[in-house]
Amino acid sequence: MSKAFNDLFAQINRAKLPPVALWQPDHVGEIDIRIAADGTWFHEGREIFRKGIAKIFSTILRREGEAYFLVTPAEKLRIQVDEVPFVAIDVEAAGVGVEQRVLFKTNLDEVVMLDANHALRIEQRATGPRPFVHVRDSLEARLLSGVFYQLAEFVEDPESEPLTLWSNGHLFQVS
Repeated sequence: MSKAFNDLFAQINRAKLPPVALWQPDHVGEIDIRIAADGTWFHEGREIFRKGIAKIFSTILRREGEAYFLVTPAEKLRIQVDEVPFVAIDVEAAGVGVEQRVLFKTNLDEVVMLDANHALRIEQRATGPRPFVHVRDSLEARLLSGVFYQLAEFVEDPESEPLTLWSNGHLFQVS
């Protein structure tokens, strides 16, 4: 296994996330926070440059239907998300065939193993395929184009259609 894969694998489940799904605060409102399609966070129209702040906010992010909220035990504030809240910026794999494991790293340093609970979803659009991976709860990351193309390195049989790849004992369609 590569050092890069081992480094990412070591990050899985390292951070304990707050139990956002359990919180049902009485106060519900809105806050002028937006997550752009490229994963950039904005507050009152200005970019949040401190990645640590965006990372903290991301830990209390919850999706309800098509709406996104920052949730604490005291309040639930609706925010705007242009597409999905995360962007997969890197991918690493180790093993071959059914033993292969594929890891994605997001723009906010979360690491997700492609598996039954973190599935790959390909949305077909007029501009081409738009790939996403499930991060947690109902939150997804869009794969950057370069990350999506890197998946071709990990496919089962590059001559077959559709293209598929294994990760953590599960077969995923890539094309």
